[in-house]
Amino acid sequence: MTRTADRVGYFTESVIREMTRLNNLHGGVNLAQGFPDFAAPPELIAAAEKALRDGFNQYAITWGAPGLRQAIAAKFASYNGVAVDPDAHVTVTCGATEAMIATQLAVLNPGDEVVIFEPFYENYGPDARLSGAVPRYVPLRLDDPECGFDPDALRQAFGPKTRAVIINTPHNPTGKVFRAEELALIADLCRRHDALAITDEVYEHLLYDGRRHVSIASLPGMAEHTVTINSLSKTYSVTGWRVGWTIIKDAAVTTAIRKAHDFLTVGAAAPLQEAGVLALRFPDRYYDDLAEMYRAKRDMLLTILEKAGFRCFVPYGAYYIMTDIGAFGFDSDVAFCRMLVQDVGVAAVPGSSFYSDPAAGRRYVRFAFPKREDTLAEAARRLAKLSPRVAR
Repeated sequence: MTRTADRVGYFTESVIREMTRLNNLHGGVNLAQGFPDFAAPPELIAAAEKALRDGFNQYAITWGAPGLRQAIAAKFASYNGVAVDPDAHVTVTCGATEAMIATQLAVLNPGDEVVIFEPFYENYGPDARLSGAVPRYVPLRLDDPECGFDPDALRQAFGPKTRAVIINTPHNPTGKVFRAEELALIADLCRRHDALAITDEVYEHLLYDGRRHVSIASLPGMAEHTVTINSLSKTYSVTGWRVGWTIIKDAAVTTAIRKAHDFLTVGAAAPLQEAGVLALRFPDRYYDDLAEMYRAKRDMLLTILEKAGFRCFVPYGAYYIMTDIGAFGFDSDVAFCRMLVQDVGVAAVPGSSFYSDPAAGRRYVRFAFPKREDTLAEAARRLAKLSPRVAR
């Protein structure tokens, strides 16, 4: 008799974090896991130090320190265009990852269906399964410059059991930025089926080539139908802080999320919540400079990868590049990534980890570019060792 629960059989351990372990074992350049290898803003570090000295070392309110919830609400109103009550509509969590599972546990019942765009960040499908729900996948077309989807396929994915749709914009792993007309279609389907939009917007400020971020919660009638998820991690280069949040203009859903959150983690780190207040009040220039810095890194890595033989799908947001590895003769993305880190010394993520059917992603590999220029230059030097190989 097995001693493990059936629910954990639906998914594997994180492939992204497995690649980081392999990278560390082989002394590679880590372009797999999406974390910066450069310092966070110094004033943010100083704010965390001050919070520690000022005594913010015990539990904060379970659903978030009042000052941080007020700062979240103020920024959501100014940047995303939605006014919310920080006491009734905002919940602080241990990162966006916990925000996603707490939300799904709060709103899904066994047998409910969740629509997920594919490829998807690796947590979304397992979170639905852990919640007892059934994922329904809608493919994104990687060969389309806008990484679009078939509107009819999306309509067909919605049905009488649909409870939610998960949106990630800008999108990990493709860098897609959902267009206003795409969000309008999703919003129409949510209203028609009384479904929630659960939207992961952690890359909302990482936009390139004139793309603009639109929060689906800002569309007519959607503030009450949308759980917006965000965090400090990506925008402020503090992925290890694990401070995230949910926002929905519906006090009953907020209460449900808070209940799930309370019994998952109790609360996020108190001193880091206090520091987060400062971050959320950074001037607009900070976000403009951030996007320009990442655009330059994107362009640098695109050049490196194309020179090495990869076919790249140009991202318009976030900080990842999906590539086609057809030129290297491998018929397995996993085998290619193991070769890449062991023999070449560069870590990437197998594309199959972003698909419900691994075979759909076997041609693809994802690289991350939140790295210093000298890190990317070292990756270029190592990738120069690549050469065409026979299929395996």
